[in-house]
Parts: sequence; structure tokens; C-alpha cells
Amino acid sequence: MFIASVPVLFTVLLIAPLTLPLAGCGEKAPTLEDLNSTDVTLPNGTKIVCDTMRQSIDLRRGLMFRDALAPGRGMLFIYPKLERHPHWMYQVKFSVDTIWMDDDHTIVEMILNMPPCDSKLASECPTYGGTRVSRFAVEVPAGFVRKNGLRADQKLDF
Repeated sequence: MFIASVPVLFTVLLIAPLTLPLAGCGEKAPTLEDLNSTDVTLPNGTKIVCDTMRQSIDLRRGLMFRDALAPGRGMLFIYPKLERHPHWMYQVKFSVDTIWMDDDHTIVEMILNMPPCDSKLASECPTYGGTRVSRFAVEVPAGFVRKNGLRADQKLDF
């Protein structure tokens, strides 16, 4: 017969109650991807799951080196301050629509169909948008804004 040592028994008794909420009620257990994503709901009710960028390095990298965005996916940029935030397409392999929003999640600017930059030099890639102060931006596949009828002064929910 196996008898657990006191430290092992204590660990099991301490950890077991913490894992119970993850194990039941028919809900999917959270994944690492869930920790870095935000659900964004458009005025027409369409929902997209956005990879969420908060750290300086992630805000600069954005969609670089990705081959595409999956259907129903986007990227949400959360900037530390309300200011102008132009975007560029250096090392991005596909066209995107970009939506900038203020502190209240109200659309203040949109640039549609931003093309990839073919230059090997970052300094040769143009910047887009950032003409209005914003706190948030969402990048989605090109055509998404028109398909969903988005316009300035609408609010996104996240």
C-alpha cells in the first residue's frame, strides 16, 4: 500500500480545488492563445478573435512574417497612450484594412487595402494612417471593412 508523504498530500489537496473549475460545466478549458486574444464585436454583430498586442516589441512587429489571417481573425493593437499611431507593411505578406479607434473604441480613421511592402529595407516602406490620435487599432484582411459596412464614428465592442 502506498502512503503519500505529507508534502505530496498537501500539494494535492491544495491544487485539486484550483483545477476543478477548469474541469467541468461543459466549457472549453482556456488555452495559451486565449490569454493573448480579445473578442471584438462590430456594430453589425459580427465577432472576430484578435491576437492582442500590448508590449512595445509586439506593437512594432504586428503581422510581420505571417502568411495570412484566418477567417474571423484579426490583430488588436493596444497602445499605452492616446496619440498618432501610423502603421507600416514591412515584412507583411498580405493586404490588410486597418481601423484606428479612440479611448471609447470609436472609429476615428480607416485605411483600406494597405498593400505589402516589397522592399527589403524597412526605411523604404511607406507608413499609413495615424493622422488622428488613437488608442487602439485593429488589422483585418483586406476587404473586411467594406464587407461589414464599417464607417467612422461607429464603436467596436471589446
